[in-house]
Amino acid sequence: MTAAGDSPPLRLTVESRAHGWRVDHYLARLFPNFSRSQFQSAIAEGSVSVNGLVARSSRRLRVNDVLEVTLPQPAVSRIEPEDLPLDVLYEDDSLVAVNKPAGMLVHPGRGNTTGTLAAAVQFHFDSLSDVGGQLRPGIVHRLDRDTSGVLVIARDNQVHHRLSRQFEAREVEKEYRAICWGTVDLDSDYIETHIDKHPKQREKMRVCGPGGRARDAVTFYEVLERFGAFSHVRLLPKTGRTHQLRVHMAYLGHPILADRQYGGDRPGAGELPIERQALHALRLKLVHPARDEPIEFKAPLPDDLAATLDRLRIGDGAVPS
Repeated sequence: MTAAGDSPPLRLTVESRAHGWRVDHYLARLFPNFSRSQFQSAIAEGSVSVNGLVARSSRRLRVNDVLEVTLPQPAVSRIEPEDLPLDVLYEDDSLVAVNKPAGMLVHPGRGNTTGTLAAAVQFHFDSLSDVGGQLRPGIVHRLDRDTSGVLVIARDNQVHHRLSRQFEAREVEKEYRAICWGTVDLDSDYIETHIDKHPKQREKMRVCGPGGRARDAVTFYEVLERFGAFSHVRLLPKTGRTHQLRVHMAYLGHPILADRQYGGDRPGAGELPIERQALHALRLKLVHPARDEPIEFKAPLPDDLAATLDRLRIGDGAVPS
């Protein structure tokens, strides 16, 4: 990978949570669109400095260190805009909130370069932030491919930074709805674990002990309805780890319905009118980056999830064998 050339370097100040982290680890966490190996290559090429000095990957960070970073240039340098349908929930000069459909990638990934949300917003909006690189125009946060719901897009870099800080500081209120297997015993509770990449299955995450690259993960859940074989739950993640809600519900023994990656594709799942993980980002509340006042976005339950709940409410759902 080569450096981004004409792109000006980003200036970052290290926060307390990253004290003691390696430079490459910190940057890969901060910019998940790029891999750790990409940042290691960029560092080797002199594209990253700490307090004015060229950094090494093994350099351990201290609170208030100042980094200047030229983001790596991906092999595919830009996204071609695509005229794809976009369900816009809210729009102003600073940001856009959209209702992402299930089955759509947020940005290009391995072997998937078209049909993304990033390509759609590139087509529909003239101005978008480029903080995350050319493959993530306006993209501040992500949803899994088969998770539907609210996603916020930044229209300039200043807005992007302000929104990112809110997500990083856990100041954004996020609410999801899910249908899970089995009867969840407690009416509500916190799930507090550590999460890391699965050691053998690279696309999966797992609950693990503290230490190493593990990161703390906290989810509050509340049972809204019980159907015997299934539970309808409200999920409020307090952290934003990859696959967090899916991993946490599987950890409880109640994987999300139709989630093939985490055990939700049990016998009987095919009898219900949903073919993807029954997880929806219902609501997002944050402070508007320009007006400095709370603003909330809501995305209605999609048809497949609503139809599944209707079937379960009349007792016409699948029952595990």
